[in-house]
Amino acid sequence: MLVLADLRSLSRQELEDKITTLKKSLFNMVSQKEAGRIEQPNAIKATRRDIARIMTVLREMKR
Repeated sequence: MLVLADLRSLSRQELEDKITTLKKSLFNMVSQKEAGRIEQPNAIKATRRDIARIMTVLREMKR
């Protein structure tokens, strides 16, 4: 789980890189879930929420 205070201290490029990494990770987890080989199914939900947190911080920066 990512903390908002830590995210707000990062630059825009770092946040975009982090989103890219999390999306790749999410894709892999969903693929594993479909194959029935995932060890932590709750990690999918946590990753989606982390992506949403980062996107929220990016929108705040736009204002």
